[in-house]
Parts: sequence; C-alpha cells; structure tokens
Amino acid sequence: MNMPSRKALLSTAAAVALLALLAWAALREPAQLVRVQPVTRGPLTHSFTEEGKTRLKARYVITAPVAGMLRRIELAPGDAVRAGQALAVIEPATSALLDARSRAQAEAEVRGGQGQQAAARQRISAAQAAHALAQASLRRAQPLREAGAISQEAFDQARTRASTAAAELAAARADEQTAAQRVAAARAVLAQEGRAASAAKPLAVPAPVDGVVLKRLLQSAAPVAAGQPLLEVGDAAQLEIEAEVLSTDAVRLAPGMAARVLRWGGQGTLQAAIRRVEPGGFTKVSALGVEEQRTRVILDITSPRAQWAALGDAFRVELEFILQHEENALQVPAGALFRTQASAPAPGTSQAADAAPATETWALYRAVDGRARRTPVQTGLRSATAVQVLQGVAEGERVIIQPDDRLRDGTRIEAH
Repeated sequence: MNMPSRKALLSTAAAVALLALLAWAALREPAQLVRVQPVTRGPLTHSFTEEGKTRLKARYVITAPVAGMLRRIELAPGDAVRAGQALAVIEPATSALLDARSRAQAEAEVRGGQGQQAAARQRISAAQAAHALAQASLRRAQPLREAGAISQEAFDQARTRASTAAAELAAARADEQTAAQRVAAARAVLAQEGRAASAAKPLAVPAPVDGVVLKRLLQSAAPVAAGQPLLEVGDAAQLEIEAEVLSTDAVRLAPGMAARVLRWGGQGTLQAAIRRVEPGGFTKVSALGVEEQRTRVILDITSPRAQWAALGDAFRVELEFILQHEENALQVPAGALFRTQASAPAPGTSQAADAAPATETWALYRAVDGRARRTPVQTGLRSATAVQVLQGVAEGERVIIQPDDRLRDGTRIEAH
C-alpha cells in the first residue's frame, strides 16, 4: 500500500485549516458598532432651571390728595424724579364743610400717619445698625476670602446680607416718607375745609422717594377725585426676581442658596441669591394644559448694579437654581446609564422567604477588550449632561453611550 506523499498531507492539512477558519468566521458573533467615551473627573453642578421676572422691591402709587382740577402732567415714564419733587399740581375744588365723622377721620389719619412716621424712624435706626454690621462683616470677609480662609459660599452670603440690609434701610426710609405724605394729605383736607377754589392755593403732589416714573395714568388736565391714582413711581435700582417654582423643587430650596441668571438679554451670567421661599402654593395651568402646584421664590441680584443696569420692571429672565456643586467629581455622560433590576436571592435559599422585592438600580456598559461588560454603579449628583459615579467604574475607563436593547454582557463591540 502506497503511503500519501508529504506534499499531499500538507495540502490536506491546509484545506482542513481553511475549512475550519471559514466555519469559525461564519459562526462567529458579529460585532456591534458602539460609541464610547472615557470616564472623567471635573466640576459638576446639580441644578434646575426655571423662568422668572424682575420686579421692583417697592413701588408707589401717587394719588390725588384732594378733589380738584389736575394740571397737565409733563413727566413721562422713565423720567427720573427726586424725593419731594412736584409730580403733579392740583387746583383744589371748593371744599365742603366736613361733618363730624369726616373731620374725626381726617384727624385720625393725621395721628395714624404720625404713628407710622415714628415706627418708620425706629425701623430706620434698626436698619442702619443692621446695615453697618453687614458692611463690617463683608469688609472682614474680603481679605479672608482672598486668603482662602473662608469658602466662596460664605463670602457670597456675607455679600447678600450686606445687599439685603441696604435694601431694608432704603425701604424703611421710603416708608417714613410715605407716612409723611399721609400726614400732609390729611392735614390738607383739614386746612382746605370750607375754602373756595379761588382762595385755595394750587397743591403740589410730591414724590415720596428717589426713582423713576413707571406709569403715567393721567396726562391731560382733568378733574380728579380725592384718592384717584395719577402716577406710579419706583426705584429701578432696587430690583428683585420673582420665580414661580414647582412645589416639588421648592422644598429643596432655602434662603441664602445661590442661583444664576442665565438668559436675561445682556452679556454674561448674573449672580443671585434666594431671599425668601413663600410658604403658600397655588395651582397654575401649564402651556400643555397640565395643572401644576407652584410657589413663589424671591431672589436678590448680587452682581454689581453696573452689569444689569439695563434690566427694568417685569423683564423676563431664566434662572438656574444651584442645589449642589462638586469641583472634582468622577462622572460619566448621562446617556451611558440605564435602569436595571437589582439581583434578588435565588428561590429555595434561606434568604428567599424574607427577601424584599427587587429594586431598580443604575448600570452601564464598559468597553473591555472588544466586549461590552455590564456594570452596576452607584450614582451621585446629576446634571443635564453628566452624572457623578460614586462606585463601579474608575477614571479613564471607556463606557458605551446610548446602549440599545441588542447589547448584552459579553457582546462583541467595535468602538468608534
């Protein structure tokens, strides 16, 4: 019997190897194309955004103290006025004799206004003391912040307290001037009792505070009744922001927390701080027709006035409320995470009877040696684009972005 030649054996072996390679290639699992990104470290902010609008901290409606003929008002909205400046002039009509009730009411107005003046002076004294203390604290905090002895948050709180104290002092002084105008108006009623219009002097209506004219309710000369609104005046430099926040978000806010004004029409981002979270909520229907429970949050703008001088009353802004911030957070893209069921004890084990229902946890796929490896992770802070990972992955590892339902643990992948 002739033995096969060596050449024939080599040819047969090569053919068998080729057939085996072709069979392996045909049966091999196809690789899925995936997009990967590395796990990185960096700053991460947990926040949410909401729309808001500016409003004056104090606005004053100027009314006619007596009935008569109003002279033409030359002031226009936007005109600056000084405290005590004549805003309008009224030529009093013939004053009727006051009955006992009206006279007693006018005299009570005088006494009430004087009481308000006294109370306002006390508030001014208290506000001056608080303002001086806040300014002193801010001056002490400045070198400490520059030396790194205190945090930025503590310095921002000191600056917010100084701004709030200044605003409260201005409001107390404005209340005193308003009370003085109330006394003057009541005394004018008593002084003009029974006088004829020809004998009465024109009565000037003064501005209670420094500010600008917001609205002009009357312009041309016309008869007016006592108490009829004429103008609205306010200080445009004393602005605050009002936001209507979902009640589920409002419970996470507190006075003193930082916020940012993102889109307000000007350059850059403005800094703000929460001054008050109102305790009462209200129902509001959204643009989609959904009823929502919201509450009002009031913020002070802490950036220098020169940066937001163009802002006016009732301007729309967009706010970012900062709940928590980490400077060096281990993070992955938000699109890498997906929900998964936590593993439960196997049936028949000693723990199966007392085991709690399976809970949902977060997981992701790591790209390891051309394979997708499913990895449960523990998450922390979350932003719109990234999530902090507390446990499960290490810096520099690659994770798969937007995994689909075809991906399984051990699936062959081709990253790009």
